[in-house]
Amino acid sequence: MVDIAVQLYLLRSLDESLPELLDRVGAAGYDGVEFAYRVRESPTEEVLAALDRNDLDAASAHVPIEALEDVPEDWLEGGFDETLDLYDRLGVDTLVVPWLDAAHFEDTAAVDAVATRLDDLAEALGAEGVRLAYHNHDQEFATVDGDSAIERLIDRTDDRVGFEIDAGWALVGGTDPAGLIDRHAGRITHVHASDVDVDSDESVALGEGDVDLDAVVASARNAGAEWLVYEHDDPADPISSIERGADALREVLR
Repeated sequence: MVDIAVQLYLLRSLDESLPELLDRVGAAGYDGVEFAYRVRESPTEEVLAALDRNDLDAASAHVPIEALEDVPEDWLEGGFDETLDLYDRLGVDTLVVPWLDAAHFEDTAAVDAVATRLDDLAEALGAEGVRLAYHNHDQEFATVDGDSAIERLIDRTDDRVGFEIDAGWALVGGTDPAGLIDRHAGRITHVHASDVDVDSDESVALGEGDVDLDAVVASARNAGAEWLVYEHDDPADPISSIERGADALREVLR
């Protein structure tokens, strides 16, 4: 069974506490949330209480790779041990690296270096009972050595490294997202259900762009993905967006 969640970055423009945002997500009819950078703004006990009263699970969390590598900077997420402790308390069992810039995918050496970093993190997190996944944008679809960088990245990483495929960004990158999920079914942990207008590269509501949502959801199901995570990069009305997103996903999942 595939459950539906919201990437909380979608609600970043709302001047509300994280527990209040979780109340919004629960009211919209989701099964869970994917945490993002605002997770440290409220006491953990209050966040847990909001998850409980809304019957929400923690689908995963987006965490900067620097936090997991203990880079000596003042990162919002804290270091490796602090990050693991926080998300363990919140019931998160999958941490997702949400972004690496285009320089990391410009040639084979750069991609292979990313693969090594992810392998090392997957090993360290696995020893703590936590999974690692990587979330794509469009830069991962640059051509390197005759193939897309993401294909090389998947091939060069250990099976312990999962992938959270963002359907909209994959399409912007020139790849059919359903086909990508099908090719790497054993590596897909989550799927970001997002839609785009390819001509403008703009994020749009589900069903209003060029992503074949039916095909993406069918592939996610066949791959055994645990979560469909609704995402819209810049909604004019975030609450309306999550409500419409939940309705669209429930309809496709019937």
